[in-house]
Amino acid sequence: MPLFALPEREYSAFIFDCDGTLADSMPLHQVAWVRALRSHGATFEFGWDLFMSRAGKTIELTVSELNAQFGLSLDPELVSRAQRAEYDALAVNVQPLHEVVAYARERARAGYPVSVASGGDAPTVRRTLLTIGALDLFPVVVTAEEVAHGKPAPDLFLLAAERMRVPPERCLVFEDSPLGILAAERAGMGAVLVSRPSTG
Repeated sequence: MPLFALPEREYSAFIFDCDGTLADSMPLHQVAWVRALRSHGATFEFGWDLFMSRAGKTIELTVSELNAQFGLSLDPELVSRAQRAEYDALAVNVQPLHEVVAYARERARAGYPVSVASGGDAPTVRRTLLTIGALDLFPVVVTAEEVAHGKPAPDLFLLAAERMRVPPERCLVFEDSPLGILAAERAGMGAVLVSRPSTG
């Protein structure tokens, strides 16, 4: 079954989220989260649905929101550092979502501007793109530290469009999370939801 369905209308540029869209890295990120939270004394279950409800937000913001949700006082900086370290150890195993990467490569070869807009930090995003063999594809890579507000705010996508020199309404965004789709819609862009590959 295809991972995504393209809209009928034509677009002039294409923006891709990284984790869960170009890279099948979300399960690894969740494992890293569970380990980091446990090591700092978190008592709640960080299951898949809770994890995906925060997908696209920065790690630090997620920790702050989890504190508010569960009445805890976890240190966002320390948990974030632990999560990144845990993910770094797992990231050597990350695989591309071949169908999405192939589409990005096809668009780039046809001369369309393509970019990455991710709520992750720049070193992690670039390392993930390098690991899946896609870093060479994207002359524009926008990450969380470059904007005032992460997803579901439109800032990341608007900055990517600006750097590609394409009006927002001519851009099509590929995303795997509801927050990312909402951010694309708020940016006035088209949006394609990328599904998790079937493991069955």
